[in-house]
Amino acid sequence: MVADLRELVECESFSADLDALARSADVVAAQGTRHLGVPPERLVVDGVTHLRWVFGTPRVLLLGHHDTVWPMGSLETHPWSLEDGIARGPGVFDMKTGLVQMFHALGSLPSLEGVCVLVTGDEETGSDTSRPLIEEMARQCAATFVLEASGDGGALKTARKGTSAYELVVHGKAAHSGLEPEKGINAAIGAAQLILAMEGLARRADGDAQEGWRTTATPTMAWAGTTTNTVPAEATVCVDVRVPSLGAQERVDTAMRALEITVPGARLEVRGGPNRPPLEESSSADLFERACAVARRLGLPPLRSVAVGGASDGNFTGGIGCPTLDGLGAVGGGAHADHEHVIVAEMVPRARLLAGLVEEIVRDA
Repeated sequence: MVADLRELVECESFSADLDALARSADVVAAQGTRHLGVPPERLVVDGVTHLRWVFGTPRVLLLGHHDTVWPMGSLETHPWSLEDGIARGPGVFDMKTGLVQMFHALGSLPSLEGVCVLVTGDEETGSDTSRPLIEEMARQCAATFVLEASGDGGALKTARKGTSAYELVVHGKAAHSGLEPEKGINAAIGAAQLILAMEGLARRADGDAQEGWRTTATPTMAWAGTTTNTVPAEATVCVDVRVPSLGAQERVDTAMRALEITVPGARLEVRGGPNRPPLEESSSADLFERACAVARRLGLPPLRSVAVGGASDGNFTGGIGCPTLDGLGAVGGGAHADHEHVIVAEMVPRARLLAGLVEEIVRDA
């Protein structure tokens, strides 16, 4: 398993580099073929390479991605390493270890009848080209298991917030900021008003959300103007929204489109909207209980569950009604960060858990 993990980590797969994604898909396909016995179907959509294996009539979907957030050349500053049982390298936690565990789990089963494996190439950038593929397969299945990394201490992820992304563009009018600023319409002032409005907007959208599991509307990037001596004719504010429920997601969207600014003559344009629906606990509850039973039967430590603010492709499968259990991948930490790492001793137990779950669900389905 460690050798397979090193092979994947040392093939960089930055989401924005389509050639790198194609090379990564080749490596993932070859590794999957070794363990599953057959090559995958390659699905290239708008230049992004996805891989799919289908065995018979699909009843269980295993979902992962091979793209990472790490720019090309990251191996030079964050090389593969294995020391004191800790593996490090770009994408080792999110989520190349999950792919290795999945291939080894499936390779241990006497039959793969009823299994579908989908490894996508654009999860980190919003799954624009893979979402239709994900939802198509999930509609045919009784369960989806997502090989994203676990929560703290190996917790399975039974709920995820939904996501929306907005660009708030303020259109004003340029003028010389020294000679005649009164003839301009300052878009930057309008953008500042919007930034200050986000906290209240999120609070109003929550409804009866529990404390600690609330809507957030976070301004992330903002820019305005063209030169230091010109009244900005345009300003943009990017807002990242995380919601605990579909109701909150709809309320935020309505509120975003009703925003107003008080700068005379300025005009507001709202771009974007909902991306991933929430993965609600009701979608995961039964599968989590079954996972706990499998863990007991295998003599593994008791499982824990966690609700997280980050989204995954499991949001899509849960959103269309397919029971979904997430966080079955690596145990470690530091996703997207310099300290990204995996606890190697957990790889075999996690693969055993997944194999037991898949075998049980396929049998019952």
